[in-house]
Amino acid sequence: MASESAIELRSVTKRFGDVVALDAVDLEVPAGRIFGFLGPNGAGKTTTIRLLTGLARPTSGTVQVLGCEVPDGAADALARVGYLPDVPAFYDWMTGEEYLLFVASLFALPERTARERAAVLLEAAGLAGVRTRIGGYSRGMKQRLGIAQALMNAPDLLILDEPTSALDPIGRKEVLDMIVALKGKATVFFSTHILADAERVCDEVAILDRGRVLAQAAVDELRSRAGAKVALEVAGDAEAVERVVAAAPWCRTATRSGARIEVQASDLAAAQREVPAILAGAGAGLVRFETVEPTLEEVFVELVGKAS
Repeated sequence: MASESAIELRSVTKRFGDVVALDAVDLEVPAGRIFGFLGPNGAGKTTTIRLLTGLARPTSGTVQVLGCEVPDGAADALARVGYLPDVPAFYDWMTGEEYLLFVASLFALPERTARERAAVLLEAAGLAGVRTRIGGYSRGMKQRLGIAQALMNAPDLLILDEPTSALDPIGRKEVLDMIVALKGKATVFFSTHILADAERVCDEVAILDRGRVLAQAAVDELRSRAGAKVALEVAGDAEAVERVVAAAPWCRTATRSGARIEVQASDLAAAQREVPAILAGAGAGLVRFETVEPTLEEVFVELVGKAS
């Protein structure tokens, strides 16, 4: 990689008339990571990708891709970038191999290199030996071919815009498996609103909402920031236990359903120390105590909810 950061956005704002699509965005994507760019529809993800690929200019701020400022230095950077748009377009009359060889010709790859690389990528995409023309492909097959074409130039940076959108579970798994296989081989910038997909494959994520980055961190770090969820099953006066737990300084929220109390704890160690005394004070017994790690979706909902 030419830069320790594959992508850098500094104070980037993008306006469309009176509409602010991106609002003073700072973003840094370390080289070599599978990076999730998360946000609801309309958050500004596709606008960001248009800036990264030189298809739009920021209203203000700077965009760097692989150490080159975009769009002015886009030609140097984009020769080392692979891109899969959210709705890829193909020549339906071509076979998968013919299409990859066509893409190779755009990068002026030698014929032998092009054929060898196409064979490897078709194998990785699960399309080796498929003679059906692209018009007869399923959506999942097209998405996998789309990733393969984005890799034909052996890019340092791969930009994927909603690569699993509208796929069935099998198609999603196949595409995600391809992304995981790229770990350590290229930087992957993976834009999605499907949080479970990002949680499965990404090393680090940024959460975007209404044109602003709400958080950027490793997935495990974001979970830890959200605090731990603790589930208690109580024998005795569960309502009294819930009242005392809810008043504890380490308790963010406490909800009860029968004898079960779920607690969002900002300090798990404090909860573990104090819960036995709370139960004893309420004359209740502890049937079960378990901790549940928050999901990325729960972290996302909390952050976006706070920003609303």
